Amino acid sequence: MLREMVRPIPLDRYSALGAPILRLFLAFVLIYGTQDNVFHWERMIEFRDFLARNGFPYPLLSAHVSAYAQFVCGILLALGLFTRVAALVMCVNFLVALGMVHVGLPFEANIAPLAMFFGSVFFLLHGAGSYSLDAWAAARRGAGR
Repeated sequence: MLREMVRPIPLDRYSALGAPILRLFLAFVLIYGTQDNVFHWERMIEFRDFLARNGFPYPLLSAHVSAYAQFVCGILLALGLFTRVAALVMCVNFLVALGMVHVGLPFEANIAPLAMFFGSVFFLLHGAGSYSLDAWAAARRGAGR
């Protein structure tokens, strides 16, 4: 009787939705977290000052590279376009952030950048999944042969 009550729910048919759901979440966090830097100069200057306090070389250039990389890669991840390239860029971005800013901070302060890093590692290794422009382009290339 207990075995019947604890029967596993058959979710395999929905497994293709996992990658796009995670992709859209990471994309939202990247875009939302950087849009203020991209569209408001004052916020970019605040980011520059933060990077300068944390020992980054060329803090204004570093701020632009990081903010625009996250913003553009967020858009690419949302679309599932050039997903592995965007994920690689985000892996590097968040490794640098973890190494330069978050070393020595309590684990709780590292959860968000670690989540972004490991989410990016997932897409670097897995790709965008079947619901993406990458999959659509691959299908078109395959159909054109």
